[in-house]
Amino acid sequence: MIESKYKKAIGLILKCNPDNIFLYWKGRVALYAILKAMGIKKDDEIILPAFTCVVVPNAIIYLSAKPVYVDISPDTFNMEVNRIEEAITSKTKVIICQNTFGLSSNVEEIIRIAKKHNLFTIEDCTHGFGGTYNGKPNGSYCDAAFYSTQWNKPFSTGIGGFSLINKSELIVKVKQLEQEKIQPSFLEQLALVSLLIFNRYFINKFTYWSLVRLYRFLSKRNLIIGSNQGDELSDIKMPQKYFKNISSIQARMGIRELKKLASFKKLRGKNASAYTQFLKENHKVYVNNNLFDNHLFLKYPVLVTNRDLFLKLAEKENISIGDWFLSPIHPIKEKFELWNMNRDHFPVAKIISTKIVNLPTDIDDNRKVLDFIKTHIDMIESDF
Repeated sequence: MIESKYKKAIGLILKCNPDNIFLYWKGRVALYAILKAMGIKKDDEIILPAFTCVVVPNAIIYLSAKPVYVDISPDTFNMEVNRIEEAITSKTKVIICQNTFGLSSNVEEIIRIAKKHNLFTIEDCTHGFGGTYNGKPNGSYCDAAFYSTQWNKPFSTGIGGFSLINKSELIVKVKQLEQEKIQPSFLEQLALVSLLIFNRYFINKFTYWSLVRLYRFLSKRNLIIGSNQGDELSDIKMPQKYFKNISSIQARMGIRELKKLASFKKLRGKNASAYTQFLKENHKVYVNNNLFDNHLFLKYPVLVTNRDLFLKLAEKENISIGDWFLSPIHPIKEKFELWNMNRDHFPVAKIISTKIVNLPTDIDDNRKVLDFIKTHIDMIESDF
């Protein structure tokens, strides 16, 4: 079966038993399955960073549980570990740690805290597949991990995701849930193929900005298969046919794309080194070299004084600057209470989410990007 071949290819990179890998239509579905296997139920509390994508708290809320946020460190954009224990209550069941933009940090300390309080741990590796933490593949440390293969991820199948289960007692329960997965419809698979073809032949530096806007517009209105569908952005009710299986199309695409992973990883590191050197020389905020060994650099984060203007200038010059994360619960901009968040309680995440942009790391020639940030160097922050 093509799915088995896909699992073996993933397993070689994660250095794990392919039988411990489970495939899904999207990465958020993998998280939902993990939480369900952990027995998460009404009023249980799940700790996660206050700088994440909306689909993460959604998966928690779909099980009638409660997301509990912890502010982030301005140095790593990951959870501030010293604030985790104060968020733990008698209802806490899980801690989710995240390798934001590809950086893993303080994983052992998070696991130590979890063991002290008898909690499960999950690693959000949606930005970090192919990266390592202290020499071991991202996702190796926690009880379970989930990964995304959406657009703009370490490797892409258009949409898609999978989980790695490290805790033996969970493997049996996740396997039992396999029977509940819904198969993608013919129309969904046809739409996915169309998007893959379109992405391959029509997206380039000249069309990037206009197509990103079109894609987000259509996704928000459920007119196209997207990373975030409209009902996931406006409501906390689980979409119909959410718990969906992977298709053979995604598995075939994944096998092909995984062959490029090593070369892309090397390229990302090379570009990140160039960005850090330039920003450091110009006394701007940069990713410290001591973080590089544990950083995949899916994106290179930069803080700017006026994000809207910075992005407009980048669009004018056909430079693909990203905008992750637009808010502490990306891309939500209002009604944060639906997701159990008060942004004022998380000042670091609140400020960073108004200033952050992402430099591309998957490009062969970074000179145009470096020229752009040199021209607009006064717009880049010198400190947090």
